[in-house]
Amino acid sequence: MKYNNSRDSKDQHRINERIRVPEVRLVGDNVEQGIYPTREALKIAQDLELDLVEISPTAKPPVCKILDYQKFLYQQKKKLKEQKAKSVKVVVKEIRFGPQTDDHDYNFKLKHAMKFLEDGAKVKAFVFFRGRSILFKEQGEVLLLRFANDLEDYAKVEQLPILEGKRMSIMLTPKKAAGK
Repeated sequence: MKYNNSRDSKDQHRINERIRVPEVRLVGDNVEQGIYPTREALKIAQDLELDLVEISPTAKPPVCKILDYQKFLYQQKKKLKEQKAKSVKVVVKEIRFGPQTDDHDYNFKLKHAMKFLEDGAKVKAFVFFRGRSILFKEQGEVLLLRFANDLEDYAKVEQLPILEGKRMSIMLTPKKAAGK
């Protein structure tokens, strides 16, 4: 019985004397599996110098395992960290236009957007209206739709152009390549 203080575990599992049920189902590697009175299961854990840990409290009777609780917590943390590392992180790259962006600047930004989409990032393109340029909002919408149309081989439109204050934006998501 190495571990009695459960403050570190934030009450994740009940262990040792904190298991207050008359009998438990004992599972594990170095014990004979079956239903035992809780005191007997605790005695077996003490003899092995390990902890009695309640794994499934909702089962009838609750399922307990004899193991080293600190090692068990460490392995759980490690698994959680691995799952987090495997999860996909979505990157959103922004590309900014003016309502009267000329062709050279447009093509330059288009090439950047293609690169971002090939790398798997989402692209949020927006037209920023300053002062009286808000009068050209139709021109901004046409620019964004042209942008989405030029990128149709690389991306699909997640959100059509919408005006938010002085910004009109469109969201593009990369298409999954057939080879990947």
